[in-house]
Amino acid sequence: MPWNSSFFITSVLLGVALAMDAFSVSLANGLKEPRMKHPKMLRIAGAFAVFQAIMPMIGWLCVHTAAQRFRVFSKAIPYIALIVLAIIGGYMILEGCQKAKAKDTDETEETKTGWKALMAQGVATSIDALSVGFTIAEYGYLQAIVCAGIIAFVTLIICLVGLVIGRKIGSAIGAIGEVVGGIILICIGLKIFFGAF
Repeated sequence: MPWNSSFFITSVLLGVALAMDAFSVSLANGLKEPRMKHPKMLRIAGAFAVFQAIMPMIGWLCVHTAAQRFRVFSKAIPYIALIVLAIIGGYMILEGCQKAKAKDTDETEETKTGWKALMAQGVATSIDALSVGFTIAEYGYLQAIVCAGIIAFVTLIICLVGLVIGRKIGSAIGAIGEVVGGIILICIGLKIFFGAF
């Protein structure tokens, strides 16, 4: 593949397409934590960007090393995404309902998006990006890295937008925002699952 405008446009479009699930999860995180500080927003968006860059590279390496094994694993991807997002979403719904019952809006009681949840979300929303490794299989090593970098940058921007929107809506609707966020996560899991068939 030559280094031309088509390469860069394709990489940006891949980034936009891959970032949609991460955008929705960022929106859910913003709903869940409406008082989230800017450094944390950057960390969350950055984590999604890193996952979205790593997964296509893993897929690219699989194509060039163990393509047959990867094809077997790729059948499990929708199941993994559905299970992880359903667990996280269900937990968010439960937390939101408990907060709504207690009518607790105190900052200290607000449920935070921890690193474990963030890592699980990152894997669940980017695992389908493994298959992009097949799409960019004809790229050389350097082109694959540049493409992954562009995907990461696009994801970072889109996720920051999702967090800002979610935070504003979350401030307006309170504890119900966490329930809505959990429902969004479960819907994303179902979309990934049913979209694979």
